[in-house]
Amino acid sequence: MTELRDTITFLGTAGARFVVARQFLASGGAWLNLGNTQMLLDPGPGSLVQVAKRKFDPIKLDAIILSHKHLDHSGDINIMIEAMTDGGTKKRGTVFAPSDALDQDPVILSYLRSYPQNIQVLNEGMSYMINDVSFRTPVRHKHPVETYGFVFQTPRYTFSWITDTRYFEDLAGHYAGDLLIINVVRLKAGAPLDHLSLPEAKDIIEEIKPKIVILTHFGMTMWRAKPWELARELSEETGIQVIAARDGMRFDLAQLGT
Repeated sequence: MTELRDTITFLGTAGARFVVARQFLASGGAWLNLGNTQMLLDPGPGSLVQVAKRKFDPIKLDAIILSHKHLDHSGDINIMIEAMTDGGTKKRGTVFAPSDALDQDPVILSYLRSYPQNIQVLNEGMSYMINDVSFRTPVRHKHPVETYGFVFQTPRYTFSWITDTRYFEDLAGHYAGDLLIINVVRLKAGAPLDHLSLPEAKDIIEEIKPKIVILTHFGMTMWRAKPWELARELSEETGIQVIAARDGMRFDLAQLGT
C-alpha cells in the first residue's frame, strides 16, 4: 500500500502588485496534496503554467479555494476551473470562494459556474469538508474585499494559513496548529496598506507558538531584504523554526512530527 503524504507546494511567493506584475516572483498560489485530497489555493496569474511546470494534473483536483478576489490571488481562477473539469466535459470538483467573488464585480465567469460539481460560498466562522480534509474560515480579515484565512485539519495534521489582512486584535487567536503559514507583504509596519508586516508576523508567531512557520507572499520591501535571511533571524529571535517559502518549494508536513 502506498504511504499517504501531506505536502504543500508553493506555486508562487509573490505578493503586492509590483512583484506580481513584473513576475519577480511567481504568483500561482499553492497546491495542497493532503493524503488522497488535492486542492489549489489562490490561483493567481500564471497558476496554470506553474501547475504544468511542477507536473501536477489539474483534473485530479478535488477543490479550488479562493481566499479573496484580488487578481494576485484569482487571476487564473477561470482557467483552473476549466482545467479541473477537463474543459467543462467532466462535472467535478468544488470551488470555494467569498460571495463578492461571485456576486459583486465577480471574478468567476458565469459560463463556468456549471462546470464544477459544486460552488460553496465562504463565510465567517464556518467549516467545510473535502473528502477527509476539513477547513475553517474563523474570521473575516481586514482587507478591501471579503477575505478569509484558513485552518486546515487532515487526519494527521492541523495547519493554518493567515492570508492578506491588516493586523487586528486577536488575529492570532483565531489560528492554531503545528504549522503556520503567513502572507507577509511588508518589511515594516505603518504603511497605509491592509497587509501584514514582518514585526506583526513576529508578534503572531510568538503568540501562537507553532512548531514551524512559513513566510510567503512577499512584497518588494520583503524581497529586497532577502526573506531567507529574515526568516533565519526570526528563528533566532523566537526560538521557532521559520522558513521563507521559495517558488516551487514543497513542504512535507511529516516534518512536523507526530
